[in-house]
Amino acid sequence: MTDWHEANEPNETAEPSGTAEAAPPVGWLPRSAAELFGEGATAEEAYGLLTVDVPADSWTAALETARDTLGCTYFDWLSAVDEPGTGFRVAARVVALGAPGVTPGAGPGAGPAVRGLLLRTTVPHEAPALPTATGVYAGAAWHERETHEMFGIGFPGHPGLAPLLLPDGFEGHPLRKDFVLAARVVKAWPGAKEPGESEHGGPKRRQMLPPGVPDPNEWGPLKGQLPPAPTRPARGARAAGAAAG
Repeated sequence: MTDWHEANEPNETAEPSGTAEAAPPVGWLPRSAAELFGEGATAEEAYGLLTVDVPADSWTAALETARDTLGCTYFDWLSAVDEPGTGFRVAARVVALGAPGVTPGAGPGAGPAVRGLLLRTTVPHEAPALPTATGVYAGAAWHERETHEMFGIGFPGHPGLAPLLLPDGFEGHPLRKDFVLAARVVKAWPGAKEPGESEHGGPKRRQMLPPGVPDPNEWGPLKGQLPPAPTRPARGARAAGAAAG
């Protein structure tokens, strides 16, 4: 007969109850994002777009994994988005071109012939720099040059971050959210005039400033020389005026 203490002793070979199960693979990935791209990597798929986010220090390794393990040998594009309060989100789209029904690196399996992957990472506004992708995808050279001049992101190791689109002597990075459109402040917009500004008369509507254009009384050659812009009346005040009329 089995002793009561022996029957109730813990099984030393049993799995710990607190062990978390591995995350399931997302989309056409053969394994979870953490298994493929390392700690801190996450994946999601929405509207047919498979996206993997990785830490900035894993950027080069993630590109190599996409190319060597997942078969993403085609480089599509690289760019960035200025996310205020977060940093610059750099994204690169790469594509696996293979026979239908074969998932690269995973043997036979279901999957489309063309499989796109969007790799993303984030660098801080204070020190925007990311290792160049040209060592993995040579076609990233021009894309990094454009991203460098439009956002000011450095790509250490790049063979030459010369300006690609902007003229010589251009100051600033025009796709940053804090970039000031100086030409719109110094010189009037050459388009159609606002109501009330032409000789044809008509009531003048409340002045609106487009994104990137500061108040000319706060920035530019006329700073402090203009009368304050009229404030928009409160909704209650307008309603009271209409009732009185």
